[in-house]
Parts: sequence; structure tokens; C-alpha cells
Amino acid sequence: MRIDATTRALVTGASRGIGRALAVALAGRGAAVGLLARSGDELAALAAELGPRAVALPADVGDHAAVAGAVGRFVEEAGGLDLVVANAGIAHYGPFLRQDVARVEEMTRVNWLGTVYVVDAALGHLVDRASGHIVIVASGAALRAFPWAAGYGGTKAAQRAFAEALRHELSGSGVSVTTVFPGEIATHLHDHEKDSLPDWYHGDRRAADAGKLATAVLRAVEKDRRWVSYPGFVRLLGLNGVSPRLADAVIRRLRGGTAAPRRD
Repeated sequence: MRIDATTRALVTGASRGIGRALAVALAGRGAAVGLLARSGDELAALAAELGPRAVALPADVGDHAAVAGAVGRFVEEAGGLDLVVANAGIAHYGPFLRQDVARVEEMTRVNWLGTVYVVDAALGHLVDRASGHIVIVASGAALRAFPWAAGYGGTKAAQRAFAEALRHELSGSGVSVTTVFPGEIATHLHDHEKDSLPDWYHGDRRAADAGKLATAVLRAVEKDRRWVSYPGFVRLLGLNGVSPRLADAVIRRLRGGTAAPRRD
């Protein structure tokens, strides 16, 4: 599909980070943009910045009814829906043995169920028109999860599997799916835990630009690509599906022994 002034796009997690970058990139193409996130004040400020075709949709992606209501409101105001980006996500790192299971439940509700809820609310509108695109923003952790991120990686792997199956299910419907596998991107994702991140995490000093990722995602949508990995080396994590030992060896060279401490 072509992204231009005729496009009506909805982005979750739009107030910050990758979601904000995607919203800005879409508005830069002239698209009408629905901005869905919990932070009403930040959304209102972003909508004012992006112009009259931006619609603030304050809602919690972990609330099925709230998501359905927000999607319905945008469809009514924009006159339809062409593109939906399930991007909202949170992260809590730490050894699972000492992690409060409530934090895993929170990640499950936002990262995984939030994706299900937004796709459930949007898909019927796309299929009815036999046209449109779904973007699911997962993580490099969906390809190979890391120590101290077992719960987070689990939610991202669920997104990957969901997107893969959905792309095939929608064959012939006019609706397609692209999965995004970001690495460490310059966002506020880990602001709440900067003092307790694992040794292998390099996002504090080597984070990639969210705007460049947004550009790559829009290009992938227009070319109907199955997936996007950014930065490019994230694709190496896919080796885990072919040879876990080889993937571990590569990861140890890139991130040190704490990223793959077992050698069996």
C-alpha cells in the first residue's frame, strides 16, 4: 500500500519513543493519524504539533473495551482505517527468580494482550474494505530472548508467532502484516530501571535512532515486507532458530558472556 494523504493510520504507544516517531513520520506523509496511549496530556500536545488530521485517543491498550472504543472513534472521525500499528509496550528486566510475577503479568497485558486487542478492534474494518496493513512491533528478543528478560522475551515471542500466522491467514484478503524487530532504540523504555540493567544491555550508549526505524517501517509497509529488523545486525538473532549454539557464539562476541553464559 502507498502511504500518503489518503492514508488513515492508527498507532498505539504513540506518545513516546518508536510510536511517536512513527506518528511523526506518518503525519509527514500527510496521513491522518490516530494517536493511542494512556498519557492524555502528551497525546494532546503531540496532536497539536502534528496538525488537524491527528486525533488523540487516550486509552489503555490492556483494556479491551477501551481499545475497541478508541479504534471505533478514529474510524468515525477519519472516515475509515488503512493502517494499524500495534506498538505499545513496556519492559521490566531482572532475573526471573527474583522478579515479582505481577511485572510479568503487566508486560503480558500491555505487550501481548494489547496487540491482540488492537488487532481485534481494527481487523474487521480492514477486511471489510479488502485493503490495509497491520504492523506489529515486536523486538529482537522475539527472535532470541536474553537472560534477565525472560518475561519480556516471552511476550515478544508471542507477538512474533501471532503476526506470522496472521499474515498467512489473511492471504487473499487484501490485508497484510509486517513484523518489526527493533534492537536497542533511543526511547524511554528503560528509564525506570537504568541502574539495574544487565551487563549485555548497550542501549544506554549505543541506542539506534527511532526516526530511522520509523522510516524503515513505512518503507516496509509500502513494499509489503514480511519483517523489518533494525539495526541490521538484529537479524543475526534469527540464527537461534537454525542453530542455538551458533547464535549464542555470535551473541557472546557482540555482547559478552553474560548474554549467553551456558555453552551446552
